[in-house]
Amino acid sequence: MATSVPSFKEQILRAKAESTTIRIRGGGTKDFYGVSLDGDILDTRLHSGITEYEPTELVLTAKCGTPLRDIESALDANNQMLAFEPPHFGEGATFGGCISSGFSGPRRAMQGAARDFVLGILLMNDNGSELQFGGKVMKNVAGFDVSRLICGSFGTLGLILEASVKVLPKPEVETTIVFELNKEQAIERMNVYAAMPIPLSASCFHDDLLSIRLSGSETAVKSGLKKIGGERTDGSDFWRSIREQTHPFFQADQKLFRHSVNPKSPVTHKNTLIEWNGSLRWIWSDTSLKEQQDEATKYNGNAILFRKSVKNDAIQTLTHGLMTLQKKVKNSLDPDGVFGKCRLFTEF
Repeated sequence: MATSVPSFKEQILRAKAESTTIRIRGGGTKDFYGVSLDGDILDTRLHSGITEYEPTELVLTAKCGTPLRDIESALDANNQMLAFEPPHFGEGATFGGCISSGFSGPRRAMQGAARDFVLGILLMNDNGSELQFGGKVMKNVAGFDVSRLICGSFGTLGLILEASVKVLPKPEVETTIVFELNKEQAIERMNVYAAMPIPLSASCFHDDLLSIRLSGSETAVKSGLKKIGGERTDGSDFWRSIREQTHPFFQADQKLFRHSVNPKSPVTHKNTLIEWNGSLRWIWSDTSLKEQQDEATKYNGNAILFRKSVKNDAIQTLTHGLMTLQKKVKNSLDPDGVFGKCRLFTEF
């Protein structure tokens, strides 16, 4: 599809001149997340296509509007993958949305987060200028790592025109094992397995069932199975449902909170799903963000209101120091607030 970079620049400069705001949007599959969706939509989907991909180099570069399914299809044809296992949350997910949201799936605890695989970004700033950060090789460490800063910013710091990511080979073998345990046993078992020399790639506990995924060479997986036992099952559909939040647990009519805590923390909520070796807790609750944050703070963690029903609710709380830093970053990259002011925070 034809590039639309000139029209992007025109729209950004017009918004700046008229003191209005822009909301960068691809497929809109992450529209549920955030404080506010204010701003005129800048649609990235016409700026699409994989610009560079050399399987032997394990690096892929693509434009922001490229459908995420196209990225994964190209990688799959070469038996490779996005190792952070990004969720789509819908059919229209784009590569730009994948990077700007920074969301990672079940494999994150063992392989790394989305930002860990971003090598470089071509960014359009509030002046319509194109800025290159990072590069296309792992050893490029020159300058401040703005590329990773952009990952997770939800388009509030600039428009990602293009991004380069490191990709990895798919595991030779992958299998899932399940155990019937109570929550205390599950937390203990997750921490034990995370410390063992086994090819652990995902863990999830819900409704007295602990699911463990092993991924790697046939020899490594067989060795892992011998060490931990358990009942084997085909878990591909299960892990997809956890990644995309289509699992029955996620179908509730409350506020969904996401706790990141010490993996050995006790499970204090009844309606909870646990991932990432115990460090990620999904919790349905009608309580406030402050109550959830106070609870997470007890265990050296933080809470985010991931899905909500009330518009303009805060989704996270930050200390004064962190909020001051956030404001400095925003003022440095987008001083006029062209790319929105309240997508992630109510404070600005």
